[in-house]
Amino acid sequence: MAKQLEKSSVGSDDLFQKIAHHEQVIFCNDPASGLKAIIAIHDTTLGPALGGTRMYPYESLDEALEDVLRLSEGMTYKCAAADIDFGGGKAVIIGDPKKDKSPALFRAFGQYVQSLNGRFYTGTDMGTTMDDFVHALKETHFINGVPEQYGGSGDSSIPTAQGVIYALQATNQYLFGSDSISGRTYAIQGLGKVGYKVAEQLLAAGAEVYATDIHEDILDSMKDKSAQQGGSLTIVKSDDIYQVEADVFVPCAMGGVINDETIPQLKVKAIAGSANNQLKELHHARALSEKGILYAPDYIVNAGGLIQVADELYGPNKDRVLLKTKGIYRSLLEIFKQAELDCMTTVEAANRKCQQRIEEQRNRNGFFTRGRRPKWMIKE
Repeated sequence: MAKQLEKSSVGSDDLFQKIAHHEQVIFCNDPASGLKAIIAIHDTTLGPALGGTRMYPYESLDEALEDVLRLSEGMTYKCAAADIDFGGGKAVIIGDPKKDKSPALFRAFGQYVQSLNGRFYTGTDMGTTMDDFVHALKETHFINGVPEQYGGSGDSSIPTAQGVIYALQATNQYLFGSDSISGRTYAIQGLGKVGYKVAEQLLAAGAEVYATDIHEDILDSMKDKSAQQGGSLTIVKSDDIYQVEADVFVPCAMGGVINDETIPQLKVKAIAGSANNQLKELHHARALSEKGILYAPDYIVNAGGLIQVADELYGPNKDRVLLKTKGIYRSLLEIFKQAELDCMTTVEAANRKCQQRIEEQRNRNGFFTRGRRPKWMIKE
């Protein structure tokens, strides 16, 4: 690896306390390829764990562990909210995706995934690509979201971005009485695989877009794209995105961006974006509510990619994926209305709905169904 990780400060007792709500956490170390990774399986009540693999140059093992635990727990709720028969899991590879990738590293990672024998399905996430997992496919069958040439369903950022558009339509419908995305103002943080596609659609619809990204070449590309569209684009500095006066803030980069420092700066009516774990802490949902900002729970908004990779196991079908992704619109409207009716935050309303589904499934997992899996889940 490019740099030595800081030593973990977590003792053995503290470690078990930290992972107390998870079924299984696997630390993967392969010195030959340089692989250092963590796989976290949060809950398999609804089915095998499903979640992408993120590659990031974490400063410490503690930081990597905290990230994978939060992400895997979020996947449990995301799967429940999307009504798919999978549980929550996630993996992180510690390293710089621009310097530390190699075919050997992903083949080694594939061997660890294979050793779990179907308890964990994975694919791309931040810092990894479909091509990376073509190498992992040589070692394991439990990979989703691979290129169409390899029997997969292709780029999962496409349905993810489409799901964000449905979320923005639902948000507009609830706030303004019309689900049109045109004529509104959006502040987009991050023009990566998903954010870029969202910005394209908003500009094409004639919306006013404020955008920021850490990569100048991506910003230049978006400027060229906006010149061909009907909307307007304004590029702002990274820290200034929180102060933009817009209808909706659309975070599409790193998590934890809604926190004690940023909430006082926000001048928007709603937040709906694709980034995972946007709230730094759960109490920030209450802070947004008290400020009059409608929050669309991220794990519902960004479920389009998850829907595609889960559906891939039935055989790729883009029309079927699009049909199910449209459910994001209906789900969000139900959450918004239920939160208002019960005087709770939208996060509390969404979590309660997901917990109810998990408990219902747990009650059905009786003697005759426990341990049985549909044939499509079993790969030779």
